[in-house]
Amino acid sequence: MVAAAIMNGLRVVGKELSRCKLVVSGAGAAALACLDLLLDLGFAREQIWVTDIEGVVYEGRTALMDPLKARFAQRTEARTLGEVIDDADIFLGLSAAGVLKPQMVARMAARPLILALANPVPEIMPEEVAEVRDDAVIATGRSDYPNQVNNVLCFPFMFRGALDVGATTITRGMEISAVHAVAELARAETSDVVAAAYGSSTLAFGPEYLIPKPFDPRLIGIVAPAVARAAIEDGVATRPIEDFDAYRTRLNQFVYRSGTFMKPIFGLARSAPNLRMVYAEGEDERVLRAVQVVVDEKLARPVLIGRPAVLERRIERFGLRLRAGADFDVVNPEFEQRYRDYWQAYHALAERKGVTEQYARIEMRRRHTLIGAMMVRTGDADGMLCGTFGTHQMHLHYIDEVIGLRPGASVYAAMNTLMLPDRQITLVDTHVNADPSAAQIAEITRLAAEELRRFGIQPKAALLSHSNFGTAQDSPSASKMREALALLREQVPWLEVDGEMHGDIALDTAMRRRLMPRSTLDGEANLLVLPNIDAANISYNLLKTAAGSGIAVGPVLLGAARPVHVLTGSATVRRLVNMTAWTVVDAMAER
Repeated sequence: MVAAAIMNGLRVVGKELSRCKLVVSGAGAAALACLDLLLDLGFAREQIWVTDIEGVVYEGRTALMDPLKARFAQRTEARTLGEVIDDADIFLGLSAAGVLKPQMVARMAARPLILALANPVPEIMPEEVAEVRDDAVIATGRSDYPNQVNNVLCFPFMFRGALDVGATTITRGMEISAVHAVAELARAETSDVVAAAYGSSTLAFGPEYLIPKPFDPRLIGIVAPAVARAAIEDGVATRPIEDFDAYRTRLNQFVYRSGTFMKPIFGLARSAPNLRMVYAEGEDERVLRAVQVVVDEKLARPVLIGRPAVLERRIERFGLRLRAGADFDVVNPEFEQRYRDYWQAYHALAERKGVTEQYARIEMRRRHTLIGAMMVRTGDADGMLCGTFGTHQMHLHYIDEVIGLRPGASVYAAMNTLMLPDRQITLVDTHVNADPSAAQIAEITRLAAEELRRFGIQPKAALLSHSNFGTAQDSPSASKMREALALLREQVPWLEVDGEMHGDIALDTAMRRRLMPRSTLDGEANLLVLPNIDAANISYNLLKTAAGSGIAVGPVLLGAARPVHVLTGSATVRRLVNMTAWTVVDAMAER
């Protein structure tokens, strides 16, 4: 990926490869492999100045030399990195922390490209470069700075392409094809899927976006085919691919079946670790175990609603390392300084819904979801998770009273995603609306599609029914789904959707093509919209239980004005952690 970053970096700074001076710190296997590839991409050997722990690699040097390193020896009197860095256009560091000093950077050529790739501390920190240069383009190996050079961008997909054609070896042509594919992907228009996955609407090729993000879902569909084609052209493929369009389609489907979409969500959540996440059922064992993971992974600042003495005893009993105050904050429902402010605010919100002052006082003591919702409303917390006991409707009642619907929404809904061994499926509405109307079905579908899109998943929606493209013309539920389809095509023209259809038709592309060749849904559906709560809830729980090893994300509450989600009594520790990351990213979008 070094080569791709250099190629694109030179394009950004407006320099030609053939006229650039490259200075390298480090002469180990990684550095020499990068240099060999750069030579094949057009760099001349005389443009490259290599340094290592002994200093400059020069003609006549004997210390720590070998034939591979000697190929880059220069005829020069210079002996240190500081002596060869003058007027360098590119610095490539694959060595040790701190070897490139700010004063050296100041002597580099105009618009220098600096790749400081030592980990975890690079050869120079980006902020140190910024102190002496405002025209430098910088890449590191770290995820907390722009332009992370990471082997995950290339190696998994290079090997995937090689294996898919049965390549007998990795050729230089395959490597070069991977470099060009990665470089071109960064220069392509950034998809909304990638921007959503990384929480940024400003990703565009330039000084802070030289190469794709490590979990760009387009990588597999770009790099693997390029490598496979090169293997065929180089004569090392034992199973040549004939239909590359079909091959790319299969690869792209694999991305959304594999569950990798949670990785950038966790990465994004870690970028804002101080967002306050309130857990209404703070004394629950699953919540406490999940909070330990949240603290260890630096996903959020947990706020537990619970009695301090009970929390302390349970943390000790479960063998956790959590410390109140240091790792998490506590809201004691039996004594909270903000209690008066909270119940008075709740009374003002709900007094015309039958809530008296006395009732508001009582509820604000005993209803932890109400306390958490009020914290989110007043800004004392950034998001909330609740629902590990009790009914979904019980918790939603308080959320509706305090948080309410977001602008433009007229209905709440619950969305559940299952990452199964061979596919990823999202179902709505699993918990809220007993028998939604066609208009509500259309709005729920839109809300779910927008949420998936925002989190890096391109939605493909199927409106499910016992009727299959009109086989039950007189059925009220089938008619409802057909009406919802018409509304969606009018109101959400960007959404790929079709129906009404059977569940197997939604997931079996070949069967659907035979039955309905002109279907507007291409490929397998990943968003299944059910006609009523019975169908949705039963389908979700059957799939979740039958799949066994599947990972669940949800329920995600759609339509609420703030990042609050109601889980279920069957929520696992893993699902609580997943939903914490999801809610943190929800909260980040509001800032």
